[in-house]
Parts: sequence; structure tokens; C-alpha cells
Amino acid sequence: MITLCIRYTVDHAKRKEFEAYARSLQAPIRRAGGQPLGYYLPTLLAGATTMALGLIGFADLASYERYRATLAEDAEGRAALAHAERTGCILGEERSFLQPIE
Repeated sequence: MITLCIRYTVDHAKRKEFEAYARSLQAPIRRAGGQPLGYYLPTLLAGATTMALGLIGFADLASYERYRATLAEDAEGRAALAHAERTGCILGEERSFLQPIE
């Protein structure tokens, strides 16, 4: 199994918009073959308030590639992305893959 880790830079003033984006992606991610492992917003207690994370599991890299193609065709997935673009809640993102230590 591999995990896609998406590190988002979010507009702190648009946390609710990012949360709506992350919630609306859950079903499209599943339909496209990914396993949502969690989306995380920063707390207001300590540390950076502009970093959020999204973690999505895949069996292998081929599964991820199929996911990308399928998600691009998913109407609800496209709507979620349009919401993020329209609201400007995401300022940037970095993607990396992680693997568990067995």
C-alpha cells in the first residue's frame, strides 16, 4: 500500500471553504478507487495555521494512476475542485507518496 500525502497551503481566513472542499471529495475519492485516510486542518493552538493535509491510500502506483483519470471525469470531483478554485481557499499544494514501515 502507498499513501498519497497532499500538503496544502490554505488561506487561514477560508478554513470553512477548505473544510467544505475536503468533505465534498470523500465520495469522489472512493468512487475513483482511493481510500480516504483523512483530511486535516491546522489547529489554532500552536504552529502554522496555513498548513492542511490530505491522506489517500492506494494499493499501488497503477491504482493511483487509474484514480487520477477517473477522478478527472467525476462530476462531483470536478465540482469540488471548482469550489476550491472559486473560493481561493487553497494557495498551493505539494504531493508526495509515503509507504508504511512494516
